[in-house]
Amino acid sequence: MLVIPAIDLRDGRCVRLVQGEKDSETVYSDEPVGMALRWEEMGARRLHIVDLDGAFKGEPQNLEVITQIVQAIKIPIQVGGGIRSFAAVEKLLSLGVDRVILGTAAILNPELVSQCTKKYGERILVGIDGRDGKVAIEGWETTVEMSVVEFARLVAGQGVAEVVFTDTRRDGTLKGPNLEATKQLALQSGLKVIAAGGVSSLDDLRALKDLKKYGVYGVVMGKALYSGAISLSDALAIMEE
Repeated sequence: MLVIPAIDLRDGRCVRLVQGEKDSETVYSDEPVGMALRWEEMGARRLHIVDLDGAFKGEPQNLEVITQIVQAIKIPIQVGGGIRSFAAVEKLLSLGVDRVILGTAAILNPELVSQCTKKYGERILVGIDGRDGKVAIEGWETTVEMSVVEFARLVAGQGVAEVVFTDTRRDGTLKGPNLEATKQLALQSGLKVIAAGGVSSLDDLRALKDLKKYGVYGVVMGKALYSGAISLSDALAIMEE
């Protein structure tokens, strides 16, 4: 299974939030490019970048930093946060980003998903952010009356093959991932699922690895790596063996 370190960008810095709350910020690095190089050098095979400013404002805000990261490292990069137009998708892919993650736009503008998958296929991922079983959008500030499973089935019908699933109640908390919700999402949608949010221990990773048979094939890790709760080398040893 893939272990994908996360770089969350806010004002050009590498930060982490707790449950997506703006005032819960911890700054881990003023040099996100250096952080990306570090994860690559330690063995990561993919990098996950979230433009937090973009998520809150509705359009990408950290393109300069993302471009610098793309130019500095060789491993594939997936980017999400505020990507709500076809032009924004094309811009990121033209910069050298490998995969683009649609979140809010996939709910508010379903036709955009179909348009993007028709042209770019599996380079288009959807981020499914769940709060108490429902879908959270707009930087997790709004919850819509659609279950995460319903949403997953919808985007599967639009040509999406892979999703990133985050339980917003767990993100940045180090309280463990929502294993049952992750399992059910994969089982009931038939999609490939990357789990995110709450990983705090090697046991959490082992539990996620047990979900591989259901279609869960990767995990995004942020705070656990930055806080030192888990080393990337240990995570890779467990998940990629």
